[in-house]
Amino acid sequence: MKILLKSAQVIQKSSPHHGQQVDILIRNGKIEKIAPAIPEEKDFKIIASQQLSVSQGWVDVGTHIGEPGYEHREDFESAIRAAAAGGFTALMPQPNTFPVVETKAAVRFIHSKTEGSPVDFFPIAALTKNCEGKEITEMYDLREAGAVAFGDGKKSVQHGGVLLRALQYVKPFDGIVLHQATDESVSGKGHMHEGITSTFLGLKGIPALAESLMVQRDLSVLEYAESRLHFAHLSGKEAIELVRKAKKKGLKVTASVPMLHLAFTDEDLEDFDTNLKVSPPLRSKTDQAAIREALKDGTLDFIVSNHLPLDEEAKVLEFPYAEFGAIGLETTFSTACTFLKKYLPLEAIIHKMAEAPREIFRLPKTIIEVGAKANLTIFDPGIKWIYKEENIRSKSKNSPQIGKEFTGKVLGIVNKNQAVWND
Repeated sequence: MKILLKSAQVIQKSSPHHGQQVDILIRNGKIEKIAPAIPEEKDFKIIASQQLSVSQGWVDVGTHIGEPGYEHREDFESAIRAAAAGGFTALMPQPNTFPVVETKAAVRFIHSKTEGSPVDFFPIAALTKNCEGKEITEMYDLREAGAVAFGDGKKSVQHGGVLLRALQYVKPFDGIVLHQATDESVSGKGHMHEGITSTFLGLKGIPALAESLMVQRDLSVLEYAESRLHFAHLSGKEAIELVRKAKKKGLKVTASVPMLHLAFTDEDLEDFDTNLKVSPPLRSKTDQAAIREALKDGTLDFIVSNHLPLDEEAKVLEFPYAEFGAIGLETTFSTACTFLKKYLPLEAIIHKMAEAPREIFRLPKTIIEVGAKANLTIFDPGIKWIYKEENIRSKSKNSPQIGKEFTGKVLGIVNKNQAVWND
């Protein structure tokens, strides 16, 4: 494999070439040469674009993959294709499969199925047995098998004592717990954010209070346990402010935001598009403004796809009966680039997709320098393109972004001596 990136801007603060526009020669999976100009040779694959850019490979935390049990929605092969198209060289899949990822064998199954792929897999193991929120799993054994974090995915732990025991259990090995904060006694059987739009549409709402109440509880438990906690998929202004205060207080807490919340609000549900029925629900414009500010000041550490593939039988229904979830691996960067460019510089967006997740979950890092292994995402932040259904790599098509125009496109990835190119 011989690849020559022509006049590419390097975006990685830890790289000695950060901010430079250089040629990069990759041979046999390693960066062989970086220079202002490298002569082209006949057998090189030349990659060039008007605003060609390169960074360390991106990471998606909390990707839902159907295998095992729901392969008709997504399997590892299709998830790898979708991840590569979206610029991700690493995925941290959720444990909500059938059976749940709660044994050493289940963790090893993920590694064996994805070994040799151009995308690295770092499994999130179940926090509680069968993700039911009642009894914690053998997290130490799961960590030894290769799990990098623990959580129940789209299910919230309603019992505070269970969360406390989990946080205490992971503390000796400095593990981290992920939690999507929703107080189900408050959220009830709602279908969208509770507000003016839900009232106008006649749909039962999910109050932002359901999130902020649970965040407050979790932070109190975290402070008592003196452990590490990550809030997955924060969506509301009040919850974000609680995390901001907790960080200033010195608690070991981090948080992420789903990419659809950067582009849509509850007002976009007026057409009853079931692909916009997601968890957490799309909230108000005030909440969206709070998300942008929190990304800017570091309260929200990174952006996730919240990729949850669903078949037509689960989504092509009347709105109250449709399941929550949308795919997003292929459009996360383009969504962030399109809707955040007025608020965050490109360098900050890339940091939240590449560097921050690796730092928080202590995943392997690479530096863009001569002699390093090539684990790279190649993209052009200036390309305008339209997301079309026929080009979707995921098995499922439940995206509200089909037909939308974006600014910023992934051109390909290079990892483990393999390259995957779009178009």
